[in-house]
Amino acid sequence: SGTAQLTNEQCTPYTVHYAYDTVALAKVAGNALVKAGNKNWYFLTADYAFGASLEADATTVVKANGGAVSGSVKHPLNASDFSSFLLQAQGSKAQILALANAGGDFTNAMKAAKEFGITKTMKVAGLLVFINDVHSLGLANTEGLQLADSWYWNQDDASRKFAKRFFDKYKRMPSSLQAADYSATLTYLNAVKTVGSTDADKVMAEMKKTGANDFYSKGKIRADGRMIHDMYLFQVKGAKESTTPWDYYKQIAKVPGDQAFTTLAESKCSLVKK
Repeated sequence: SGTAQLTNEQCTPYTVHYAYDTVALAKVAGNALVKAGNKNWYFLTADYAFGASLEADATTVVKANGGAVSGSVKHPLNASDFSSFLLQAQGSKAQILALANAGGDFTNAMKAAKEFGITKTMKVAGLLVFINDVHSLGLANTEGLQLADSWYWNQDDASRKFAKRFFDKYKRMPSSLQAADYSATLTYLNAVKTVGSTDADKVMAEMKKTGANDFYSKGKIRADGRMIHDMYLFQVKGAKESTTPWDYYKQIAKVPGDQAFTTLAESKCSLVKK
């Protein structure tokens, strides 16, 4: 789940939210793009709670940085035809088309945006995109796409080492979710080993004490259960820029974790002492 409520109103002593949430995705994409001069946004949003959260969080960030939202349109989950939605977006004359959706909805919307020529007049920002989405669409359909993510397989030597092990087994590169799942499991097991017990209170205390330090991140787990780590804004390369298979991203911005996520001062978690 991407909802930031897991470490806010719905926090528990035994929850850790590890990879991303809608606040971080919105802050990373919104801050960097607006500061680069992309001040006018239009949202194409999946019509359910996740899409609404993404749009709301991104709208807050865009406006806080001096940007404006010229409009939005909602599409049903698993929509097959995005033509009418995209024509509305095109008519807005906005600089950024923000796709507040995921999975098949994102891939269908992105492909249609390319077919309609929208990518020639608007920059597209994907608010929840994984590398397997880009791989399935191909660089011809995704070149120039801006996206927020927590990790990329080719970002440093440690990431490439893990990615090679993953590729040797599964014949594809790992997404940030697969890297985060591996890292989270390892962080938990290391804590169990250190305390010599699976007692939840002891393990959680150890995890919050030591945090994570591996190929995925050097992060810390706060009192509210939010794992704080760096986030990134990437841009999808063109075919001529890509030199090897799965060489899809170039880093546009790195956002420190304490700037990417909800701050403790803003937290509504009952576990946070204020």
